[in-house]
Amino acid sequence: MTTNRLFRPILRIAALLSLLLAAIVPAQAAVTITFWSQEFGQNFPHAFFTFAGTPDAGGPAVNESYGFTAKAITPALLMGSVGGMIDRPKPSYIAKSNAHFSVVLSDAQYASVRSLIDEWGEKGDSHYNLNRRNCVHFVAEAARRSGLTVVEDKKLMKKPRSFIQSIEQANAGRVTVVELPAKAYFATQPPSAANDNTPLRDAATTPH
Repeated sequence: MTTNRLFRPILRIAALLSLLLAAIVPAQAAVTITFWSQEFGQNFPHAFFTFAGTPDAGGPAVNESYGFTAKAITPALLMGSVGGMIDRPKPSYIAKSNAHFSVVLSDAQYASVRSLIDEWGEKGDSHYNLNRRNCVHFVAEAARRSGLTVVEDKKLMKKPRSFIQSIEQANAGRVTVVELPAKAYFATQPPSAANDNTPLRDAATTPH
């Protein structure tokens, strides 16, 4: 009994130190996926998403954008499947787009969405089909892998903004609603979130 009394103050101090450490050392920032669209201007309508943050398990921070598009604008787009490619919208393109909603991903969900990029890119099946495998279909699968409910309404599969907003509405309470143009959205974010320094191709030059 005497030994237990001696250890009680030590246990209290240890518990207090644990609480202090939890308050001082911030938790790892998870990766957030944000869903975007562009429907106006001289560009084709387009849906895409961005990653920002650091995986819970650690590792380098990510700040990237991804979409899916056809490799070239030709009449063949109207006839059936053509070559497709993973698209990396540049900041200049994103600046003309609208952010609709965001979701914080678990590491498993983040890994699954990253796998999607490989599956639809050069490492996998990259064919593009305007009616069955376009940028909206790509974003739909990314949303599913983000843990969201997705209904592919045929009337919306060529309407990026309307489709993404349908996902937002179907997952009310599970997503963070943004609904802002890029400039206003990035004004609410850390400075690094507005800069993707690794674009591969300007989305404004390709169909989506």
